[in-house]
Parts: sequence; structure tokens; C-alpha cells
Amino acid sequence: MLDDLDLQLDNFMLYCDSKNLAIKTKASYEQTLHLFLAYLREEHKIDEPKNIKTVHIRSYIKYLRERGKYTVVARESSKTLNNPHNRTDHSKPLSDTTIANYLRNIKVFFSFLLSEGEIRDNPVKNVQRIKPNRKKKKLLSEEDLRLFFRAFDTATFCGYRNWMQARLLLDTGMRVGELVNLRLEDIDFRRKTILLSDPKNGKQRFAFMSIKTMRDIKRWLRYLERYTNSEYIFPTNRGGKQSITGVEKNFTIASNKVGLSVAPHHLRNNFAKYYLLNGGDITTLSTILGHSSAEVTRQAYLDFDDDEVGRIYQKHAPLNNMRI
Repeated sequence: MLDDLDLQLDNFMLYCDSKNLAIKTKASYEQTLHLFLAYLREEHKIDEPKNIKTVHIRSYIKYLRERGKYTVVARESSKTLNNPHNRTDHSKPLSDTTIANYLRNIKVFFSFLLSEGEIRDNPVKNVQRIKPNRKKKKLLSEEDLRLFFRAFDTATFCGYRNWMQARLLLDTGMRVGELVNLRLEDIDFRRKTILLSDPKNGKQRFAFMSIKTMRDIKRWLRYLERYTNSEYIFPTNRGGKQSITGVEKNFTIASNKVGLSVAPHHLRNNFAKYYLLNGGDITTLSTILGHSSAEVTRQAYLDFDDDEVGRIYQKHAPLNNMRI
């Protein structure tokens, strides 16, 4: 029998459906909230939103810090399907980033309940936001990138496709979710642009490609015509739409061959850094990446290490550019 917490969670998920949120976003909300509501029932005997207090939120954060990864599941059936106890990171501490994401999802849920009139006060409003220490993403050197691209067997259909995808991600900074959705009609070779449909928010924007990449894409499309009439530019070997996890797996296999660890989002990150290292400005970069503001771009990607900052400095140092 459903209690009021379950009913409000169902209502919230219907609200998310009405906003046409991405499947990945909705799955994150649902998993987080299932775990949180189960904790409230078991530890505090709470089954109504109005009885949830700030102290319960803070105690949950403490609980998250103490319990290990995969020791609690949203549904018992997932234990049989996924065997979390066999994972190498089972029982290891949750990262601050994970806990921050949980708290963010909980905040969204209570904001919804407040707007619906289900609660009078928001118990999360006085809970301090968790600021995780972000790990700096390594800037891949030109030699690293050469090794990575050479790891793909371009004599095969899948190897050539994966190589082309990697090149396009580095050249444009697009998201992997946008990459797998690309169709022929999205490319304008005259303007050297690619129309992107953002799976995160449903909005569209243009990516820009270099002359070098435009030539590579033309060669790939001529090759593709001999193998499939798929609507996608980068289909599976059966002509279907590639999955994001499929692209990630292909990149992991290729990069591991040459002693690297490269994922699609690393190439997006490196695009942003190299764009700035080569003299681009952050405002234009923010637009290219599809961010809502330059500040979002700065927080997400501009974690330069000392060597990278030094390279930027030498390029723009006043005396290096003056005849005095």
C-alpha cells in the first residue's frame, strides 16, 4: 500500500515527465528519492512530507558519509540483477560529489512540494550546499592525442567510425549525447556548421567544425554510403543508433591500448582548454559549449594546472608582445 511519501514521489515524477526532462535526469531523481524516502521510513518512521524536518536531512547526509557504496539499493530486485556486492568499490565511501548530487536532487523535490502546497516550509532551505573538491582533468598533450587516434583500427567500419567520432568531439566540443543523434541533414558544409539537438534540455544550437574535420566528415560519409543507408551519421554496424555507453566503451578500449584513459567528456574538456590556450575567449566558448553563462563554463571546465596557466601567460604576457 502506498503511503503519502510514495504518492508525492509519483506526483513529482509525473511533473518531471511534463517538463520533458532527459531520461537520465529522471532516473537520477527517482533513484535518489527512493533511497532517501526509504531511510526516512526505516530510521525515523516518517511517511508524510509535512513531518520531515531539517534535522532529518542533515542526519541523512551524515548517514551517507558513513555508509559505503552499493550497500543500499533503491529496489531489492537490483541486487540479483546487478550483483553490487561483487563490485571492486563495494562499501567504499561515497564521494562528496555523489553526496552533493543527492542533496541537489532532494532540494528539487522539496521545492516542488512547496510549490504544490504539500508543505508549508522547505526543510532543505537551511541545509548548506556541499562543495566537492573537483579533480582537475588532465590536458591531453598533442602526443597523447596522436597515440589515442592511432589506437583505432581505421581499416574496419567500427574503428573508422570511432576514430571519426573522437576527432569530431575534440574539434567541436559537442556532447556525446549530441554526437550519437547526428543525421546528415544536420550538417551544413557551406557554413561548416552542425545543428545539435541537446538531449539534456531539448534546445538546439550550432557547433562549428574546422576545414580539416569537414574534409574528414565528407570522406567518412562517402565510405558510409557503401555500407548502410542509416539515418544516423555514426550508426552501429547494423544501422541503428549508437548508445552513449557504447561510445564510452569504445574510447576506453582504444585509449587503454596506449596507456591512456580517455572518455568522450575528456575530449569536450580538452576542446575547451585548447580553445582558450589558442587565444579564444570564454564568452564565445560558453556559447559553443551550450552553457547558460560564462560562469557555468568557468566552473565546469577551466581548472587549469600550473603548467597550463604558464602556457597561457607566455602567450599573452605584455612584454612578450611589445617591442620595448
